[in-house]
Amino acid sequence: MINYISGLIFFILLIIGGAVVVPMGMASPGLGILAGIVWLVIDIIISSGCQLAAQWERGVVFRLGRYSAIKGPGLFFIIPLIDQVKLIDTRIRAMDIPAQQMITKDNVPVKINGVIFFKVEQVADAIIKVQDYRYAIGQYAQTALRDVIGQMTLDQLLSEREQIAKMIEAAVEKDTQGWGLEVTGINIQDVEMPEDLKKMMSRQASAEREKRATITKAEGDKEAAFNLAAAAMTMAASPGAMQLRTLQTIDGLGPTASNTVVIAVPIDLMDAMQSIARNLKAKP
Repeated sequence: MINYISGLIFFILLIIGGAVVVPMGMASPGLGILAGIVWLVIDIIISSGCQLAAQWERGVVFRLGRYSAIKGPGLFFIIPLIDQVKLIDTRIRAMDIPAQQMITKDNVPVKINGVIFFKVEQVADAIIKVQDYRYAIGQYAQTALRDVIGQMTLDQLLSEREQIAKMIEAAVEKDTQGWGLEVTGINIQDVEMPEDLKKMMSRQASAEREKRATITKAEGDKEAAFNLAAAAMTMAASPGAMQLRTLQTIDGLGPTASNTVVIAVPIDLMDAMQSIARNLKAKP
């Protein structure tokens, strides 16, 4: 975009200069050639001083090697041959944190990678105070990742990723303070563990699920036993309850011909026997 703007301005000034120099050259060829050369040099100098910064860019201007000003966004001018400009992208950047082999607090080897999100907040500090802020913040992110993971156990690493990411972010911001950078977030992506440890964790998870299933079944059996005991007490307290339950069971077997119900002892006979037994107990 900058080369396009400079070229366009150069072309416009060249046309203007040609409109002035051509009549002069017709009147005096030597003077016309000299004026054309002078105008061409002026045209190159002026066009090279035109700079353009996009909406997300800022231009840091150095005048004779010393910091001068911040320009942009939009079209701005610098003094050719005296000023130098460095354009900086102020949008949020995403940078990978390479996978690293490290040891947790409980001596488990893991391999972890992540991503860091940051942006340039103070463009002058990012250029003047650090040589390559992208490389430097990447190195600090790797160091902070190793330091924080070394203080965590494997269980904490697997269950507290968000908290660990915040701790890494705070460490990076502390180390890069004064560089004009703002860390907007750090995420842990993959956690690789040895295969034998994965198998052990899988067996542990299976055993834990089986344990919960056994406990749930035992609690259900206990609750069913309590309900059956309560039902038996209710039936014992009501003489006709057992007969009604028996009739209900017979009715629930269904009307199909395949269901055959055999009642060995009639209900009336059972009642008569129970009555005789009560009378015998009542006699002295």
